[in-house]
Amino acid sequence: MAANMCEWLRYQATLSGETREQPQSGNRCSFHPSEEDKLYCKQCNVPVCNECLDEMHSDHETISLKKASRERKAQVEVLITEGRNISEVYSGFLKSLREKEKSLDKQKQEAVNSIIQAYHQFQRGDLKRDYVLFVDGLKYKRKKEALQEERDRVLADVDELSAACDRAEQELQHVWANFLYQETILAELVEKHRGKLQKAALEQRQLVAALFQPPDTQVLPMVTVAAILLVAIGVLLYSQLTFQPHPKTIPFGGEGSGIGQLHFPVGVAVSDQGEIFVADRGNQRIQVFTLQGTFVRQFPTVTLCDEKMTPDDVTLDGEGNLWVVGTHLGFSNFAVQYNKQGRVLRKFNLQKTGFARGVAVDTRRNHILITQTTGVWDNRHGEVLVFSPDGTLVRTVGQKQGMNHPWYITVDGEGNILVSDSRNNCVYVYNKDGQFLFQFGDEGTQGSAEGQLLYPRGICTDRAGNIIVADWGNSRVEMFDKTGRFIKHIATDTSLLIKVVLNFKSRDPWGVAIGPQGQLVMTVVSENATHIIPSY
Repeated sequence: MAANMCEWLRYQATLSGETREQPQSGNRCSFHPSEEDKLYCKQCNVPVCNECLDEMHSDHETISLKKASRERKAQVEVLITEGRNISEVYSGFLKSLREKEKSLDKQKQEAVNSIIQAYHQFQRGDLKRDYVLFVDGLKYKRKKEALQEERDRVLADVDELSAACDRAEQELQHVWANFLYQETILAELVEKHRGKLQKAALEQRQLVAALFQPPDTQVLPMVTVAAILLVAIGVLLYSQLTFQPHPKTIPFGGEGSGIGQLHFPVGVAVSDQGEIFVADRGNQRIQVFTLQGTFVRQFPTVTLCDEKMTPDDVTLDGEGNLWVVGTHLGFSNFAVQYNKQGRVLRKFNLQKTGFARGVAVDTRRNHILITQTTGVWDNRHGEVLVFSPDGTLVRTVGQKQGMNHPWYITVDGEGNILVSDSRNNCVYVYNKDGQFLFQFGDEGTQGSAEGQLLYPRGICTDRAGNIIVADWGNSRVEMFDKTGRFIKHIATDTSLLIKVVLNFKSRDPWGVAIGPQGQLVMTVVSENATHIIPSY
């Protein structure tokens, strides 16, 4: 099954908008670029070219893609129907959770009103009732968060399944056989959620039963109750009336080399169309996901000579193509341009340094900006190299500021260049011509106070010009304004903010990027996962 999925993914990585719109031009095989996939292996359920047939499928039964599309269309339609039905059940779960949340809000308001009344009237005969309501009010925050976590989990399941059904349904409208490449992943998703459905229903009933069990009516001494009420009124009102739930998050990934799994995810970029591109460093590939966290496709990071490259970072240029920087066997350093389906467009060589790099694009000038660190570990020098797309060096930036290990880099809406230095614990800011403007984050110091950074990693800006930094050493993501003034922690100890994928931890935010509607996308290396925060 794994081999079949790999072949399916290999095919998906080569699909382009041109081949989708003009099926008569055929679909090139990424194993054999000079060949087209014209046959369908019934045993492996994947398209194959003539070369693939000779090498790997010679003893398998094959049919034409056209015939396969006729035979498999009904099965895909059945999968779509079942996927929609499962989504409807999930939607029923969501409706039930919303109703319980409304009930919880009503209970909270009743508790607050009762305590205010008790404070003004202080009628001893009502103290037992007020105490019960008070205790229930104190539990409100915990209950609210539990309901929201369950709601977000179910919503992520709905989004994942609905997106897969939508894509398969769209492909069914085409004359060509593109829907064949959606069948395998849709079948896996339907099978996964079919198994989860019964378990999810049981877990939800248990959760609701635990959260809405009858309150403890143990009677405390009246003096104790009165003291509790008087002392806690201010605290309760403040905490309940000002409570803000954590931002909803969508996690995806998980350690491994299979579909949608990640091994040391580092850089991340998001297209205007809402596709997330993750530099899956340990697996030497780029993986593509939707903004709901659903896997779309992947492609290996190779050069024009088919040399495998370990990616350090990824970014998008003004035409929607990708630029990736990385190393080959630790000896050669490259910058490679790919289209969105993974076809190599061009590459140029970089100086071998032994240190990781970051990459960004100045879309106004079509310049490629790449960080570079040279020297030995205790005597390093950093700079930013600015190239034209053909690899011609335009200029060098930042040689005079004493950069130690510039890693990640971004260009804001005004063309300013921002560089995070993971060893100087600060961010350097330059104008569009490379002139130094300012720095922030207490250069050379290590701290955890507001505005301080510790081994910063990814950096990006939002549409308002605010600067977002992955403060890796402090396990948080911070926001600064365009002048470098600290605004807030988007995530403080991300293990508390983010629903995690592995080991219930989230200690090291790494790459960051902003989506077309302001979503924050973040890679988390310790989880081998990526998280989406729709609002922050």
